[in-house]
Amino acid sequence: MKNFFLILVLGMMAFVGQANPAKNKFYTADHRYIQYTGRFDFSNRQGPKVWASGAYVVIRFKGPSCTVQLNDEMLWGTVHNYIEVIVDGQPARRLQLKGRENTVELAKNLSPDAHTLLICKDTEAENGYVQLLGFSCQELLPPPVKAKRKLEFIGDSITCGFGADENVVKCGAPNAQWYDQHNAWMAYGPTTARDLNAQWHLSSVSGIGLIHSCCDKQILMPQVFDKISMAKDSLKWNFANYQPDVVTVCLGQNDGVQDSAKFCNAYVGFAKTLRGYYPKAKLVFLTSPMADQTLKAALIKYITAVRATLSREGERNTGSYFFVKRSIKGCSSHPSMAEQQEIAQELTAYLKKEMKW
Repeated sequence: MKNFFLILVLGMMAFVGQANPAKNKFYTADHRYIQYTGRFDFSNRQGPKVWASGAYVVIRFKGPSCTVQLNDEMLWGTVHNYIEVIVDGQPARRLQLKGRENTVELAKNLSPDAHTLLICKDTEAENGYVQLLGFSCQELLPPPVKAKRKLEFIGDSITCGFGADENVVKCGAPNAQWYDQHNAWMAYGPTTARDLNAQWHLSSVSGIGLIHSCCDKQILMPQVFDKISMAKDSLKWNFANYQPDVVTVCLGQNDGVQDSAKFCNAYVGFAKTLRGYYPKAKLVFLTSPMADQTLKAALIKYITAVRATLSREGERNTGSYFFVKRSIKGCSSHPSMAEQQEIAQELTAYLKKEMKW
């Protein structure tokens, strides 16, 4: 009988140990060791919200496991955001949130040592916000030092990573939604930034244009660029929070071929607005990787004229890059994952040379 009770007690102790092997502690989202990059709304410090694709959070923690608590705005009651999870630089895992409140297991069965974890929002502002409430881990550690270089990528669905990732949901699959192939983490901007050891912001909205947006969209980039969410909210972004070394502008695909004077005047005006926000940044104007020959020729002409006008007015800190190939192998003739990497390779090579990096 004594042996029976001893076995029972030991078994119960083993079960308790397995239930919480790491003895994890919950750290709220306002903890000083949680590192944010992107246009976050910190009006609620313990529940910051982010809309923008490509925004990311980094932590270092000790122990074998880590979970995160996230809220999903769930626009229209159905839309679920996707996130990307990277642990210790290993291949990324793309996860979809399942409800308004989510407890997501990010890592398990790790060594008891220190680990680095990154969460990136894959879907864009029009998919609604993701709100971070906190992490559960054994011990939260000081985060890694941020990269010194800073990049910002302004654009449309191409920059968002729209239509690129068919690994789970194929284009046109039954019940597929328009955002199911979004992958901002693997889009050309973040890929370029990682290749250049830089931080990044994506300032992008699918369908948006400079003077004409597609798909009955009622907003234009110059109207919403100063917002935390470029889709719907009216919260102003504080540009002092992030001063990039390079800002790329990839607009024009949704505008199409336009009256040259009207388009160029708007482009010059937007460039001057950017210069007001970013006094020292290199402004780099890009053609659209999706453009057909006619639109590409028009964009080259527009960008060349814009730079010439700015130069005559004393603005010298600009550049331009015209993509070599057309990238339309993803969903709805957008760049595929492989093509996003090719776009990044071109842009990385250009910026290395232009910035002497």
